Amino acid sequence: MSRTPDPHDFLGLDAGLAEEERAIRDAVRAYAKDHLLDHVADWYETGALPAAELAKGFGSLGLLGMHLEGYGCAGTSAVAYGIACRELEAVDSGLRSFVSVQGSLAMYAIHKWGSEEHRQEWLPRMATGEALGCFGLTEPDAGSDPGSMRTRAVRDGGDWVLSGTKMWITNGTVADVAVVWAQTDDGIRGFVVPTATPGFTANEVKHKLSLRASLTAELVLDGVRLPASAAFPEVRGLRGPLSCLNEARFGILFGVVGAARACYEAALEYTLSRSQFGKPLAGFQLTQRKLAEIVVEVNRAGLVALQIGRLKDAGDLHHNHVSFGKMANVRSALSVAREARSMLGANGISLEYPVMRHMANLETVLTYEGTEEMHALSLGQAVTGLAAFR
Repeated sequence: MSRTPDPHDFLGLDAGLAEEERAIRDAVRAYAKDHLLDHVADWYETGALPAAELAKGFGSLGLLGMHLEGYGCAGTSAVAYGIACRELEAVDSGLRSFVSVQGSLAMYAIHKWGSEEHRQEWLPRMATGEALGCFGLTEPDAGSDPGSMRTRAVRDGGDWVLSGTKMWITNGTVADVAVVWAQTDDGIRGFVVPTATPGFTANEVKHKLSLRASLTAELVLDGVRLPASAAFPEVRGLRGPLSCLNEARFGILFGVVGAARACYEAALEYTLSRSQFGKPLAGFQLTQRKLAEIVVEVNRAGLVALQIGRLKDAGDLHHNHVSFGKMANVRSALSVAREARSMLGANGISLEYPVMRHMANLETVLTYEGTEEMHALSLGQAVTGLAAFR
């Protein structure tokens, strides 16, 4: 006999998760309830984040670099990593960004492109949260077009000397190591830069109206001198940084399902408990239509994420699949957040409820790791065979 659908997992997607994936879901969800949910509104309001404490907690759960193999990393499935991102972003996009930048940008870059010395030096400590990393690609005048970056690395004897500025760098002010991409005479190359190196400065970006429970920095490299061994040995051009961005986007397309779910659940609970004109708001036709629309969006995004995760685990994932997921799921999550905000009425703008915080965060998520426009062009090229980027 069929069961009545669960309002919190309408299509029963989690029933199809493997045992490890369910265990990770439960562990992250429990950690979030015990250590994150009661504090995230204050972190958002103050624009502060206890980075060292969070790194230790996430490291103890095995979340940092969890989808990487060896060097103290858990080596989980891609879907398991995605589920962890979903549960973190159900709390706040900034917390998922914290884990995503550490594992899918900084650690992945070192794991994929670094030397064995880089891996041995940094990855074990980054996996436990003892060391934090950041990823320096975006610049003030080079966002969607990273090939136009101005940061440059030049040879000086046996050393490299880096000069330039990076912008919108998550965890930059607390990082122990930065992966920095720079122009060289041999094309764009990546460098492992300890942040204590003279000439390296990280300046906090203030006055943000979104992603406030996240630490964002401007990196200034003023004649930063590094040994020859600091450079990634093999990779040249944009292939290196774009491969890292693809890993981070994968976490996003799962993560925003959590943000959308949190907004839907807040709207459901609110409209069931709030009465007007003698009955709960949830009893009115217009409210039920809104709830029906957003539960469809949440579950559709969950299906997209799960299918893309299965493709990744099977070795069949193409970067256009990730563009599809990032574009579709962020759009769905924003739609859910905006509708849920209206359903809460005036309370929808209060930090006592999570909806407006998620809605504001998702405006940033729509832009970073590739704007919606860039992903639309990627999909357009995939289906037509014609590039329209320039």
